[in-house]
Order: sequence, then structure tokens, then C-alpha cells
Amino acid sequence: MEKDKKRVAMRVHGKVHGVFFRASTEEKAQGLGLTGFVQNEPDGTVYLEAEGSAAALEQLEQWVHQGPTRARVEKVEVEEKESIEGFERFEQRR
Repeated sequence: MEKDKKRVAMRVHGKVHGVFFRASTEEKAQGLGLTGFVQNEPDGTVYLEAEGSAAALEQLEQWVHQGPTRARVEKVEVEEKESIEGFERFEQRR
């Protein structure tokens, strides 16, 4: 395991359902070499957990604040997690 490997959770508020947010996040995270998951939540937010290098996680966080073209991100809550889950890949969940 990499020394600088970290895990973060993000909850994204705004117009983030029905705008390809999960698919775009999956593509961006995979491109950055991150593992984890992204899913829609019943309250209208998108929740994701990602693991990887601090630099890659920072790039993902910056991207999430914008999201895909049709999204309107109003707020992003970020929480650093203590443990590493060891996800195999980054994927969408329902």
C-alpha cells in the first residue's frame, strides 16, 4: 500500500441527479487512478468515496465542485476517512 494513500468521502448537493454526474465522476476518478464508488442518494445528493494519492484526490475534489456540464453544484461536503477500504476499482452504485 502506498504511504500517501488516503480515503475521502464527498457529498455533493445541487442539481446532480439525471445529469450524468455518476458516470462522469467514475470516468474522472478512473482517469486519476482512484478507486472507490459513487452513488445517488434518496435526498437528491450524490455520495462518493475515493482512495488514492492525496494529489489525485485533490484533483477529483476540484472537479466535483464543477461536475459535468449539465450539473449545478451548490455545495460539496468533504470528510477524510481514517481507514483504507482497498477498493478494487472505481464504480457506480445505484
